[in-house]
Amino acid sequence: MAVPKILVVDDDAELRKMMAYFLSNNGFMVYTASTGKEIKSHISEGRIDLILLDVMLGEEDGVELCRQIRIEQEVPIIFVSALAADHQRMTGYSVGADDYIAKPFNLDLLLARVKAVLRRVQRSASLAYRRNIYTYQFKGWIFNSKTSEAFNPDNVQVALSQLETRLLKVFLANPYIVLTRDEIISAMDIVNEGHTISDNSGRALDVLVGRLRSKIEANPKSPAILKTERGIGYVFATEVNREEV
Repeated sequence: MAVPKILVVDDDAELRKMMAYFLSNNGFMVYTASTGKEIKSHISEGRIDLILLDVMLGEEDGVELCRQIRIEQEVPIIFVSALAADHQRMTGYSVGADDYIAKPFNLDLLLARVKAVLRRVQRSASLAYRRNIYTYQFKGWIFNSKTSEAFNPDNVQVALSQLETRLLKVFLANPYIVLTRDEIISAMDIVNEGHTISDNSGRALDVLVGRLRSKIEANPKSPAILKTERGIGYVFATEVNREEV
C-alpha cells in the first residue's frame, strides 16, 4: 500500500515543522509549504493525498487558495486555523474543504481527523482522474487528456474509444497504485454520464483492460505496462510524467 502523502501549508515555520515531524512519525510522507506558489509546485510534481491548509498565510488567503485548488484538483483539504467561528467554518466548507480544525489543537486530534478524512475520501479522491489539463508521457507514449489524443512511441496516433480513454486516465493518474476492479469502475464515473460496462461487472472491465492492452502494450499477452494483480485488480506499472497543456 502506498504511503499517504500530506502537504502541510502554514506560514508559521515552527508549527509547520512540528506538524510535519509528528505526521512523519505516524507513518505519513510529509511535504511542507508556506505560499500558494509552493503548493502549486508540490501538486504539479506528483500525487498529494491530503492538504493541511492554514487560512491565514501572510498576505495570501487560504480560502481563496482552496477555491483555486478545487478548480483543478479533488485532493482532500483540511483547514487548520485560529479563525474558528461558525461563519468562518462555513466559508471553508463552501469552497470545498473536507474538514476544519481550530487552533490551538491537540496533535492526537489532528492525527485522528487526518485519518478520518483519508478513510472517507481517499478512494474517490485519489482514484478519480484529474481535470483534463495534462499531457502524460509513459513508455514513449504521449496522451493529451484535454483532446483525448494518444500517440505511440513512433508518433502515430492511436484511436481510443470513450471507455478506453476513461480507463487510461484513471491509470495515468494513479501509477504504481494497485486498484481493485470496483475502484476502477467507480473512478471512471461511467454511471453518472450514461456510459455502461455491462452492469459494471468485473468481467466486462477485464475485457476493456484487454482492449486497452492491445493498443498500448508491445506484447499484450505479456503486459509490461498494465499488469494484473491476481485476486485484486490492476496496476499501471510504469513511470508517468505529466505537463500542463
